[in-house]
Amino acid sequence: MDKAELKSAICRAIDHKREEIIGVGEAIMDRPELGFKEWKTADRVCAVFDELGLPYERDLALTGVKARLKGKGDGPTVALMGELDALIVPDHPRADLSTGAAHACGHNAQIAGLLGAAYGLVESSVSGDLAGDVIFFAVPAEEYVEIEYRRELVREGKTTFLAGKPELVQLGYFDDVDMAIMIHSSSPEHADGAMGVASSSNGFLAKTVAFVGKAAHAGGSPEKGINALNAAQLALSAINAQRETFRDQDCVRVHPIITKGGDLVNIIPSEVRMETYIRARTQEAILDAEVKVDRALKGAAYAMGCSVEIETVPGYMPLRNSPKLRELFKENAGYILEPEEYRDYPHGGGSTDAGDLSQIMPVLHPAMTGAKGVIHGSDWEIADVEAGYLAPAKTMATMVVDLLADGQAEDILRCEKPAMTKEEYLEKQRGIFRSERFNRGDEPA
Repeated sequence: MDKAELKSAICRAIDHKREEIIGVGEAIMDRPELGFKEWKTADRVCAVFDELGLPYERDLALTGVKARLKGKGDGPTVALMGELDALIVPDHPRADLSTGAAHACGHNAQIAGLLGAAYGLVESSVSGDLAGDVIFFAVPAEEYVEIEYRRELVREGKTTFLAGKPELVQLGYFDDVDMAIMIHSSSPEHADGAMGVASSSNGFLAKTVAFVGKAAHAGGSPEKGINALNAAQLALSAINAQRETFRDQDCVRVHPIITKGGDLVNIIPSEVRMETYIRARTQEAILDAEVKVDRALKGAAYAMGCSVEIETVPGYMPLRNSPKLRELFKENAGYILEPEEYRDYPHGGGSTDAGDLSQIMPVLHPAMTGAKGVIHGSDWEIADVEAGYLAPAKTMATMVVDLLADGQAEDILRCEKPAMTKEEYLEKQRGIFRSERFNRGDEPA
C-alpha cells in the first residue's frame, strides 16, 4: 500500500473501534485520579494493550504504562503519549467527591486518543510498512498539584522529581525514544480554530513558603506576638510591585496563593504558608524572576521580624515544539478536519512537562478541538466525541506513517538537534532543589 492507502486503512480501523475509544474516554472522565495515583486509569490502558496483544511494561514512575509496536528493521522510535492524571476542580459536575479530582484539562481524551491510535496501527496491520517502532506511552502526573504529597514521595525515595515525564526521563524510560508526539484538547473558549500549534510555552519552578512568627492573644496582648500573616501580605505586595520589572517578551507569570493563614482568629498567626509558581519563556527569565521573588519573601520577613523558610523545587522546562513535526501535524490534522481551521498560536503562558522532553528530543504538543468550556474550569468537558476522541487518534496514527513509512523521522533527527543532552537536562533540574531559612530580623543569619 502507498501512504494514502496506509492512512485510510488506519482511519477505518479507528472508526471500527469508535464506541470502544469513546467509552474509554468517558469512563476515565467519570473516574478521575490525581498524579502518581492513577491506578485504575492505568488498568484501563493495560486492558486495551492486552486486547491488542502489545507487550508492555507498567508501574513506571509508579503508574506509567509503555507498550511497543515493532516495525521492520532498526529505524527510529516514535512515542505517542497520553497523560493519565486529572487535576483538582472540586466543583466540576464529574469530580471525584473524595479527592476533588476532575478531568477539566482533557487528559481523558489524551488517553482515548492514544489507545485509538494503538487500535488503528495494530488492527490495520501496517507495522510491516514501518521502518521503526512505535511506543504507546501513558504517562503519569503532568498536572503539578499536591506539591507537599509529591515532595514526600521524593523524601521517601519513591520518586526523584515531582512530575511524570521528568521522572521517566531520569529512570531511563525515554532512552530508546527518538521523538515524541501528543495532542492536547482545546475548546472555542480556549483557542481559536479547530487545531493549532504554538512554537513554545513557559517553563516554571515552584516554591513552598512558611513564614514563622510568634503566637499571642490577638485581643489581650497582640504586642507580644509576631504576625506571620502580615509578613505574607507584605510579601504578596512586594511580589506584585516587581511586575513592572519583568520584560514583556519573557512572559513572566508569578501567581502565589496562601494555603494556611493562621490557626484561630483570636491568636496572632504564628505560621502562614504559601505556594507559588514562577513561570517564564526561558530558563534565564525564570531564574531572574526567582531572585526578585526570594528578595520579596526575605524582605517581608525582615520587616515583620519573622523567619521565612523557602523550599524550591523544579517544575517544567520551556516547551520547544518541533517545526517539522508541526508541519506534519498541520497536514494530517487537516486531512481529518478542515485544513483552513489550522492556526499558528502565539507563545503560551501555561506549562507542560512535555517541555522537559522537548529539550532533549523533537517533541510535538499541539491542540485539537472537541471540548467546550474553560480549561481547568468546572464547565470543561469533551462535547464533540468525533473531534475530541477520534480525530487525535487518527492524526497521531497517520503522522506515524509519514515518519516511519516515508522516512521523515530520519530527516527530522538529522535537521533538529536537541538543546541539551539528557545528562545536562537532569543536572539543571536537580540543581533547582534547595531549602533555605532566613532568620527573623533580630536574629543572626
